[in-house]
Amino acid sequence: MTVEHVQGREAGQVMLFALSTCVWCKKTRSLLDELGVAYDCQYVDLLQGNARTKAISAVRQSNPRSSFPTLIVNKRVIIGFQETEIREALAA
Repeated sequence: MTVEHVQGREAGQVMLFALSTCVWCKKTRSLLDELGVAYDCQYVDLLQGNARTKAISAVRQSNPRSSFPTLIVNKRVIIGFQETEIREALAA
C-alpha cells in the first residue's frame, strides 16, 4: 500500500484514509498540518488492484460504511471532518 508519511510532532499512531477529490478530506489534512502532528495518509481512490482492495478492507475494519475521510488516532476512529473531535484526540 502506498502511504505518505508527513513529519511532525509525535501524537501516537495517526492514519488518514482519504480521497484525492474530497473537500472534507482536504480540510482534515489541512487541520493535521496546522496542528503540526506526524501522520500517515493514503488516498484510496488513487490505488489500484490489490493495494486498493487492502486499503478499503482496512477502512471497513474501523468504518463499516467506508466513508471518507476516516481518521484513526491511537485506535480512536473519527469519521468525516470533525474538527473538535480531531483536536481533542490529538491533545490527549
